[in-house]
Amino acid sequence: MRVVVQRARQASVEVNGETVGRIDHGLVLLVGITHDDTEQDVEFVADKVANLRIFEDEAGKMNHSVRETGGQILSVSQFTLYGDCRKGRRPNFMAAARPEQAEPLYELFNQKLRERGLVVATGCFGAMMQVHLINDGPVTLIVES
Repeated sequence: MRVVVQRARQASVEVNGETVGRIDHGLVLLVGITHDDTEQDVEFVADKVANLRIFEDEAGKMNHSVRETGGQILSVSQFTLYGDCRKGRRPNFMAAARPEQAEPLYELFNQKLRERGLVVATGCFGAMMQVHLINDGPVTLIVES
């Protein structure tokens, strides 16, 4: 499982011109699932994301998690995170899990975040989505299981 984590002041996702998910302060997560991902991978990454200390404290140090700051999550499925560009000029997506495997794990991931007390907005799995993001500083991380 591979998740790109971006700290956000505000973010939303649209499908066919309609906003389907929106957050104010928090994290945007681009979520990729590969063939060998399991529920244990989902649990590990959900715990890691919920508790990453990437928000500043009073001294300006990254010392608070999204949970501690009352932030929200915008979770967007992103099979292209497993695009392999090493050969040729067209990415190969063979490492991305098929939708019938990936969607249940993506939904479980969002559920695990909610179980940790987080508000989670989402896009629509498998849809063509437009993600709008106002970054909160240059904070972008990759979390993998």
